Amino acid sequence: MTHSQSVKVAVIQRPPVLLDLKASMAAALASVEEAAGEGAKLLVFPETYLPGYPTWIWRLRPGNDGGLTGEIHARLRANAVDIDAGDLEPLCEAAAKHGVVIVMGLNELDSDFSGTTLFNSVVIIDADGWIANRHRKLMPTNPERMVWGQGDGSGLNVVETAVGRIGALICWENYMPLARFALYAQDIDIYVAPTWDTGESWIASMRHIAKEGGCWVIGTATAMEGKDVPADFPSRDELFTDDEWINDGDAVIVKPMGGVLAGPHTRDKSILYGDIDIEAARRARRSLDVAGHYGRPDLFKLDVNRKVLPPVSFED
Repeated sequence: MTHSQSVKVAVIQRPPVLLDLKASMAAALASVEEAAGEGAKLLVFPETYLPGYPTWIWRLRPGNDGGLTGEIHARLRANAVDIDAGDLEPLCEAAAKHGVVIVMGLNELDSDFSGTTLFNSVVIIDADGWIANRHRKLMPTNPERMVWGQGDGSGLNVVETAVGRIGALICWENYMPLARFALYAQDIDIYVAPTWDTGESWIASMRHIAKEGGCWVIGTATAMEGKDVPADFPSRDELFTDDEWINDGDAVIVKPMGGVLAGPHTRDKSILYGDIDIEAARRARRSLDVAGHYGRPDLFKLDVNRKVLPPVSFED
């Protein structure tokens, strides 16, 4: 017999300290401590929270490597997350200490091969502190392609965690129907969409995905004002004004059939909470299960390459 499992979710859309990994990690750990203290068991952070989304690329000419763009990118690379070097250990230890599942967006440094290329990644850290999955964004959008490389399919996984089966796609990956289907076909309970997008059309997309996938959907960007940009950011006052909203945040938790449970959390630099029932996702798919009885595998077929695709193979 299947029993309901209630999970308190915390969607954290406070701003990081842009281009400062150490300070952004400290901010993340403080939010983990607070949310765990409120009884949350699943904590969701925005796209590339560590150490912040490269919002400057929408304000500068992206190919200007020798000027301001190159200078800022060098700072980003120096503060990117090297998973193999243990940069996520403080977060993993916090997850284990509090018994919580953490979904974290980050700028990830490829230290295995180039030592230079960055990826837009999201990790799922289980309640025992183990990194259950790392997904690298498949297709950066427009000027993002001058910041991040293209990820492979090895992270297109839905993983079992202490709070249910979780999968994640990043920002406009959620507009890739086949990527969504790859997650739907893995018995997903909770679909997480860390993003930089906001507004009515994004919220409508979150509601559509919840209806289409018959799963809980959690989305959030980073609520950030110009005054949140650190004083030592290169050419700060030329790029930002203190009184502007750089991003509205719009954190939201959507029910499996598309109704909004909590949010959108607009222009609010805090934590959005909501209680979700994992069993509700299974019940929602009784009438519409696009990867099950509502599919037509005799007509449509999807092949997903989840092999790790390294750029070089050495034989010694």
